[in-house]
Amino acid sequence: MGGGNDLPAPKKGPSGAPERVQGDAAGLRKPRTSVQQGGPEASAGPRIGLYGGSFDPVHLGHLHVARAAQRAFGLERVLFVPAARPPHKPGAVLAGGRDRVAMLELALADEPTFQVESLELGREGPSYTLDTVRALEAREVGVLHLILGTDNLDGLPRWYGAEELLRRVVPIVVPRSSPFTWPASLADLPDDLADRVRAGWVDVEPVPGASRDIRRGLARNDAEAFEHLALPVATYVRRRGLYGVSGDRP
Repeated sequence: MGGGNDLPAPKKGPSGAPERVQGDAAGLRKPRTSVQQGGPEASAGPRIGLYGGSFDPVHLGHLHVARAAQRAFGLERVLFVPAARPPHKPGAVLAGGRDRVAMLELALADEPTFQVESLELGREGPSYTLDTVRALEAREVGVLHLILGTDNLDGLPRWYGAEELLRRVVPIVVPRSSPFTWPASLADLPDDLADRVRAGWVDVEPVPGASRDIRRGLARNDAEAFEHLALPVATYVRRRGLYGVSGDRP
């Protein structure tokens, strides 16, 4: 789930002009704990964040996104959901599910309100976010908030069941780069859903780092790549020899 992990659905029409985001100077709405009346946020119960992705490996940028979303929307818990088979990466070779869960548990050990949710790893087929939300709705009591990095937004309208998904959750959008421009593809969503996405904006400085680039650096035993990992995660990567890392500290 998350991380763009959903197969495209047909687009419905032409895109509109993109909007450029430049912090408060652009008239951004401040983060808030509800989006609009009539959606899931109108329900009573604790606010639960869902943060999906490959987490291959989990890095400090992931923790920054989760903390920013939690502060801005008053989330009582954040569930990190590692994907088994990201639909947008059909040929991707990921570290094993056990290793990714182990790294998440190490990274979250000092975060009592952050938890690993591994239900996608036990489910066959592509890891669709909508399926995960439906499963969690049947189990969790509370309001589900979907944490999205801005790098996910361009393909969001083409995610499997995107409209149903966005009506079931409260979207939270955390920047991964700066400056940021709202993608024109949001015009492919109904206006009310595009507004829900924009209303979830969290105005916070992004933290650099992408798992793909970190993996490449780790394969070279690049010391800078290790700096993107929590120390227990870096130790685990070296001990397990993940991503082509040798056992010696660079």
